[in-house]
Amino acid sequence: MTDIPQDHPRYRSLITRERIVQGMRDGIVAEAGLIAHGRGEALDYLMGERTLPEAQDAEEVAAQVMLLAERSVISVNGNTVILAAEEIVELARLTNSRIEVNLFHRTPERITKITDVLVKAGAEREGEKCVLGAIADARIPGLDSERGKCSAEGIGSADVILVPLEDGDRAEALKRMGKIVICIDLNPLSRTSRTSDIAIADEVGRALGNMNDFLEEGKVDRFILKGRQWRKLVNDFDNQKNLDGLLDRIANRLVGLRAELDEH
Repeated sequence: MTDIPQDHPRYRSLITRERIVQGMRDGIVAEAGLIAHGRGEALDYLMGERTLPEAQDAEEVAAQVMLLAERSVISVNGNTVILAAEEIVELARLTNSRIEVNLFHRTPERITKITDVLVKAGAEREGEKCVLGAIADARIPGLDSERGKCSAEGIGSADVILVPLEDGDRAEALKRMGKIVICIDLNPLSRTSRTSDIAIADEVGRALGNMNDFLEEGKVDRFILKGRQWRKLVNDFDNQKNLDGLLDRIANRLVGLRAELDEH
């Protein structure tokens, strides 16, 4: 990895870029994943590279829903595991969720490599506990791409699915299946964000880390809030209102930044 001085003002961003590029070289990240990362980074910059209050609200509700759901699944791709493998594994542990590798550019080699990253981060292989995806014995109806292939034990039978770094076609298809969809997408205008039941507009590592912190602090007790109450949490969350509030915050920040430039 390139030697980047830690006092560089963009150190974290540059390190993350290097990880994504290395992930592509290692066959984990698809080439198109580089473009997706750059687009997300630009939007994160507009948000001040921090978790906004609306995103935090969404993260807390999402964490509770995943904890209380009967069969929650975290769907991952190459970008996600390169950016946040440890956070994914921890969230799966805290919420008793399965992890499933689901790819648009799907090959057995990529699935194995992504699974290996998760195993190194503490997950266990398919057949032992929580990483699915190698065996595609079900399909997402109406989705003809390779992402339509899924595990009957995972996405196929899930009631709640967390889809970090998602694409709109699959979000819509999952909704048609009756799934509760939680997405992590830095673009509050995307079809994914607008389609999902709960859209988290935050950087994936921050978002997952915040969800884990919320759960570890014991702010929700699955044995008190049991049964089907998680569906009420979803119904009470106004995704459109949350995204609109976030867009207003971004717009106000841009106006403030423009004023600062004018002063100079």
